[in-house]
Amino acid sequence: MRLMQTFNFLFIGDIVGSSGRNALKKFLPSIQRERNIHLTIANAENAAHGFGLTPTVAEEIFQAGVNALTGGNHSWDKKDIESVFAKYPDRVLRPANYPDKLSGKGYSVLKVGSHSIGIINLMGRVFMDPLNCPFQEFDRIYEKIKDQCRMIFVDLHAEATSEKAAMAWYLDGKISCLSGTHTHVQTADERILPQGTGFLSDAGMTGPYDSIIGMKTEIIVQRFLKKIPIRMEVADGRGILQGVIFQIDPTSGRCLNIERVRQIDAESF
Repeated sequence: MRLMQTFNFLFIGDIVGSSGRNALKKFLPSIQRERNIHLTIANAENAAHGFGLTPTVAEEIFQAGVNALTGGNHSWDKKDIESVFAKYPDRVLRPANYPDKLSGKGYSVLKVGSHSIGIINLMGRVFMDPLNCPFQEFDRIYEKIKDQCRMIFVDLHAEATSEKAAMAWYLDGKISCLSGTHTHVQTADERILPQGTGFLSDAGMTGPYDSIIGMKTEIIVQRFLKKIPIRMEVADGRGILQGVIFQIDPTSGRCLNIERVRQIDAESF
């Protein structure tokens, strides 16, 4: 049997609304085929009409070729998320540092061929809700899974770049890769840290391109002009897919290469 030389892992930035799901369906098959992707994970906390996730939308994303989903502060925006967590306990995650009594899991170990990869979903605290410490929560999870998998990926759903970078440096050598989510703006700071951990501050957004972080531009502009809470609405039109490919040595767990992905549709959906 031929051994896998590298493990090619694609992480897709926050899927936003129907434009994001359509962009996913249009671009993902060719990316997976051309780049020999072994595992695809996406952040889906904004996938259903911009806020939350439903059973129907989760199934649509899985049918498009995504293997597992992570979440964030909007994970519980749709009331039927409970049924999604129950149906896919290891494939649909939410930030692990929320209170323990909430439904859903914050981590899982997925089997891909003869290899296993740990997936951990955490949320930052700078400019965010005052949750349990993500650093300490990682330490607790790591002790549980470190003997089960050489490769570990962390999705840190956070606002502050400094917090994401601090987490990556704290975990350097323990995990294969970390990508931030939440801002919907893809950063250009991809790098491999000294002990072999691949890092990108934010994977970006897979959603409507002609928007302000996925929302209708006119509404967001008015919110800034008038300083009143005008209800946000997801934008329509052509989509963009953004994400990052991590190439990992499955034996050591070290990241060998990191590359951002960005594809824009020329036509409206």
